[in-house]
Amino acid sequence: MIQFENVTKSYPLGVAALDDVSFTIERNEFTFLVGTSGAGKTTILNLILGDLYPNSGTVIVNDVDISNKKCKGIEDLRKHIGVVFQDFKILQDKDVFENIALGLHIQKLSIKKIKEQVREVLTLVGLEERDHYFPVQLSAGELQRVAIARALCGDRQIILADEPTGNLDPKTTWDIMKIFKKVEEYKTIIIATHNTDVVNSMKKRVIVLKKGKLIKDMKKGGYEL
Repeated sequence: MIQFENVTKSYPLGVAALDDVSFTIERNEFTFLVGTSGAGKTTILNLILGDLYPNSGTVIVNDVDISNKKCKGIEDLRKHIGVVFQDFKILQDKDVFENIALGLHIQKLSIKKIKEQVREVLTLVGLEERDHYFPVQLSAGELQRVAIARALCGDRQIILADEPTGNLDPKTTWDIMKIFKKVEEYKTIIIATHNTDVVNSMKKRVIVLKKGKLIKDMKKGGYEL
């Protein structure tokens, strides 16, 4: 469960990224965050990840209050959160398998477990034949599949995606969304997006932000500003 209670976050020079925002996302719920650039979508993702702290209010993730820097459980919590970025953030000097396995090595899993988990997610995203390709050999859609596989690998209960289809053509966009749909029954998925067609077609929960304020929260909504 993810809970925001009266969360306000301001950046230097007094720029308000979030203004008294409250919502609860239940375990295994699929949610879109929508709004124009600067509405606060990415700030919400960074607060959930513990990369930012609110100026006021409370952020609770999996029963852990991560609202301030004194939180002792943040590093363990991050092991259960996968992140997908618009610009992929794939390491160019490592092949597909190595990129996906990196987080598992950090968690000190056995080589056998790492191989099993990486093979599993490669099959899930349709890249089982690309395991030893390097990023330069892959299309943008394939790079995003690698990023999603990396986010899913391990005991990741929460998947945060920031404009995961922003650089992709329509067909590839839908191929990527099909992957998210495959795992929605056992993952909490939060996607920040500008993609009107995706949001309108999928009929998931939609949280609408405008200038840092939550203006609408629809259980099966569409793209509204």
